[in-house]
Amino acid sequence: MTAKAGEKAQKTGDFYCAKCDEKVHVKQGDKIPACPNGHKEFSTRRNEPDTKS
Repeated sequence: MTAKAGEKAQKTGDFYCAKCDEKVHVKQGDKIPACPNGHKEFSTRRNEPDTKS
């Protein structure tokens, strides 16, 4: 999964920068910001909320 800054997040979760591994938390439907170090590509997303009822 690769995501880029400026795209809308498909799911809520923590996005981890592909270059420096900084974490950015984004809610579903929000635009993904650049990481704190200014990078714009994310390689992984973790800590998605549990959707089981």
